[in-house]
Amino acid sequence: MPDAAVPEVMTTRNGRTLVITLNRPSARNAVNGAVARGIHAALDELDTDATLSVGILHGAGAGFCAGNDLKNLGSPDDSPMTERGFAGIVERPASKPLIAAVEGFAAGGGFEIALACDLIVAGRSTRFMLPEVSRGLVAGGGGILRLLQRAPRSVAVELLLTGVTVTAAQLGAWGVLNRVVDDGEALPAAHALAAVIAANSPVAVAATKRIIDDSADWAESEFFEKQRPILMEAVRSADAREGACAFLEKRTPRWPSAQGQSAPDERNPQ
Repeated sequence: MPDAAVPEVMTTRNGRTLVITLNRPSARNAVNGAVARGIHAALDELDTDATLSVGILHGAGAGFCAGNDLKNLGSPDDSPMTERGFAGIVERPASKPLIAAVEGFAAGGGFEIALACDLIVAGRSTRFMLPEVSRGLVAGGGGILRLLQRAPRSVAVELLLTGVTVTAAQLGAWGVLNRVVDDGEALPAAHALAAVIAANSPVAVAATKRIIDDSADWAESEFFEKQRPILMEAVRSADAREGACAFLEKRTPRWPSAQGQSAPDERNPQ
């Protein structure tokens, strides 16, 4: 029986980075209701806390996540679904950048959780798989959608139809991963990547991510028109003015939005 005093998803802070830890190592971090609710709550915290700029999601123990806890499959009392979808993430990911730091394995829904993150860093020998077809199931937690977006179509189709296991080195060569590092170094590498993102303007990062996320179904002919209001919100912000001043003065920017000040510049209203 799990220790009720130990949360199955833990969060810690490192500056402007929220570190989210899947904490069921004895169950290979498989997703049950508590894990789904924990991820959902952590993403809510990341999305709404102005002192946070970026998140890191990783697994405790030897692996990232073994996917859905099949022991609870079909149990209405321990559903892995929330308003954000499977595992509290796949249908409504974070609005701020989220990095998956993956070691050991990411199987089925675990791979789908990683694919729901904006960036993926993995240890070189980490094993990834979407084996649903071998179990009479379908990778319906975003595996089909996001693998087709990240991998060459021929590669994605083969992985989805065969359910075979591939390594991080292979996925890195196909462009699915952002960093492939030595085993055991995924979390430090994710922290380094998060620090680079967190050093940038929170307003500009948020606007850029919103355009990235929203533009998936924009036609090329309407792209500039649709991005304009989002872009202008950043251009007219106090962060933009500070960025220009810091550049001219050859110093590191001190972003007003990172110091709890209002992002819009009232002297330059929209």
